[in-house]
Amino acid sequence: MGKKSELASEYEHILKIDKNCFDMADKFCEGYKSFMNSSKTERECTNTIIDIVKSKGYKEFNKDIKELNAGEKYFINNRGKAVVLITIGKEPIDKGVNFVISHIDSPRLDLKPNPLYESDDISYFKTHYYGGIKKYQWPTVPLSMHGRIFKTDGSYVDINLGEKESEPKFMITDLLPHLAEEQNKRTLREGIKGEELNIVIGSMPITDEDTEIKDLVKENVLRILNKMYGIKEKDFARAEIEFVPASKAMDIGFDKSMIAAYGQDDKVCAYTSLMAEIENVNPEKTSVSVFTDKEEIGSKGNTGMDSNYVSDIIEDLADIMNVKSRNIYRNSICLSSDVNSAYDPTFADAFEKRNSSHINKGVVLTKYTGHAGKGGSNDASAETMAKIIKLMEDSNVVWQIGELGKVDIGGGGTIAKYISQKNIDTIDVGVAVLSMHAPYEITSKLDIYHTYLAYKAFLLNK
Repeated sequence: MGKKSELASEYEHILKIDKNCFDMADKFCEGYKSFMNSSKTERECTNTIIDIVKSKGYKEFNKDIKELNAGEKYFINNRGKAVVLITIGKEPIDKGVNFVISHIDSPRLDLKPNPLYESDDISYFKTHYYGGIKKYQWPTVPLSMHGRIFKTDGSYVDINLGEKESEPKFMITDLLPHLAEEQNKRTLREGIKGEELNIVIGSMPITDEDTEIKDLVKENVLRILNKMYGIKEKDFARAEIEFVPASKAMDIGFDKSMIAAYGQDDKVCAYTSLMAEIENVNPEKTSVSVFTDKEEIGSKGNTGMDSNYVSDIIEDLADIMNVKSRNIYRNSICLSSDVNSAYDPTFADAFEKRNSSHINKGVVLTKYTGHAGKGGSNDASAETMAKIIKLMEDSNVVWQIGELGKVDIGGGGTIAKYISQKNIDTIDVGVAVLSMHAPYEITSKLDIYHTYLAYKAFLLNK
C-alpha cells in the first residue's frame, strides 16, 4: 500500500478515528430517545426542558433581578412554546455571549379551527399541514393527538392521546392499488392533496335514544370528547391541536447504530445542546441556549426567531449589568444548532457528494444554506469557519462540511440569518439526517454524540 498524501484530506467514519466511541454514544442516546418520546410537540418539549433544568438548579429569570453573578443559571419560558437558558459567565457580558440556538417545532398536521365532520357514517378531522412535508408519506401512519384546548370559562385542557399502547390511534386513509388508476396519474407531489389529509376518528353512531340529530357518528365523537375533556365543538376554535406519528424513538440496523424517530429535525440538536448547556459550569463567557419555535414556517410569530423575544432578553441582561446590548452582539458568536440532509446513496442524484454531509462522519458545519445562489443564507465568514474548525480539532470533535443538495435543486433555511442580522458571527452546526421531514427520520448515534461534544466545547470556549 502506498503512503497517503500529506496535503489532501477526506472525512472519515468516526470509528476510524476513535474506535471506542460507540459505547459512550449508545449510552448517551438512551437519554435522547426518552427525551424524544416525551417531547413530540413544541409545548411538550418546552415543558420537558423546563422540568429538566429546574432539577439542575436553574431559576426563573425576570427583568427585575438586580444583580447577576458568575455561575448562576436561569430559564425563561416564552408562552409555553420556546425556552431560553442562561449561564452567567466570569467575563463581563459585553465581551460577548456564546449562543446556541435550536428549534423545537417539526413538520406535522394541525387541525383546522372547525375540523370535525361526518361523511357517509365516518367521522373525520380536517387538517392543515405545518411545514414542509411530502403529503403522500402521511396516510396509513398511526397518529397521536397532542395540544391544548381552551374552554368557554377560560380554563384549558392539555391533550396527549395515542402514545400509550392502551390508547386509540388515528389514521389517514389511502386508496388500494386496484382502484388507484386515476390517482396514479397524479404527480408524486399531488399523489395526496392537502384537502385529502383527513384523519379518521370514529365510525360508531349514537343508538340509544330517539333523536333528530343528523350526524350521529360525529355526535358520538363529540360526546366522547366531552366526557374525556369537558369540551364542545366550538372549543376547537380556541385550540392548538397537532397530530404526529404515534411510534416511539427506536434503534435501526442489526448493529443498532442509528435512531429513527419523529421530529429529529431539530430536536436532535435541541437535546444535544441542552445536555451541553446543563454541563456548562462556571464558564468564562455567558452562554445563552435558545430552544425556539416556528422555524419550519419561517420563524415568524412571537415565539420564532424573526421576533424580538431573544433580543429583549439580551436587553434585560444588558440593563442589569449596565452595558450596551450592541456591544454584547458585536462580540458574540452563535451556533445555529440545526441539522443538515445526509447524503443518501439511494437518491444520489439529488446530492453533490463531495460537499454533502454523511452519517457517521461527525458534526456538520454548514457554511451556508439558502436556495440556488445562496439566496436567503447567512453564509458564515472564513474567520468564523476557521475559529469553529480550530475549536473542533482542539477538542477532538469529529467534524465534516455539509451542503444541502445540488446547487440548482437543493437549499433550505435556518434561523442563522435572523441571528446574524443582529451583528453576531453565526454558523450552522448540527447532525446529518436521512429522510429529513418524513414522519420518521434517521440519525447516527455517533454523530449525535459528537454533536453534543461540539456544543459542550463551544460553550466552555473563551
